[in-house]
Amino acid sequence: MSDYLSVATAPKTATFQMRINPQIKEQVENIYAKCGLTLTDAINIFIQQSINTEGMPMLVTTNSKEAIREQAVNLLMAELQKGELSASNRNDWISHEALLAEFGVEK
Repeated sequence: MSDYLSVATAPKTATFQMRINPQIKEQVENIYAKCGLTLTDAINIFIQQSINTEGMPMLVTTNSKEAIREQAVNLLMAELQKGELSASNRNDWISHEALLAEFGVEK
């Protein structure tokens, strides 16, 4: 992409202002400070990720954590089933021990 701009290296000549509740601002500044970031840093990261993904850089949902977990488990189970069905016979399977050995994991 020839028009690619990086938030870190692009000239900073425009301003951006927003209103926020002072207690919320303090709370989020404390959160980001634990990561070594300022609020401005965090907003710049959000903007850069929006550019990188060409959209929202995270999932925005009103689902509860239980619903999100259930969706993730369902997706995982579907992928596991696809993998299981892709093996045409027992010779296509690899044992648990062989898998661990392949990745250098000792029991």
